[in-house]
Amino acid sequence: MPNIKSAKKRVRVIKTKSLQNQMFKSQLKTTIKKFDVSLNEGKDAADVAYKNVVKKIDQAVSRGILHKNTAARKKSKLTLRLNKIA
Repeated sequence: MPNIKSAKKRVRVIKTKSLQNQMFKSQLKTTIKKFDVSLNEGKDAADVAYKNVVKKIDQAVSRGILHKNTAARKKSKLTLRLNKIA
């Protein structure tokens, strides 16, 4: 445990930020799962879900949760799956 006041604050801040990142990652995974389910429901539902997933992935990149190349890979993979049902 740190003794210096600023170090104690950093520990508190990091704990808070880690929790926020964890929550956002969980939301992202849930959105991806909803996209998977919507693929079986039809093209229209899948299009709406795809837009939501891409938006969440882009938000994750802007927050620094995902690397931009990881996001590009995920979006590409999802796009291929969407185009298969067309």
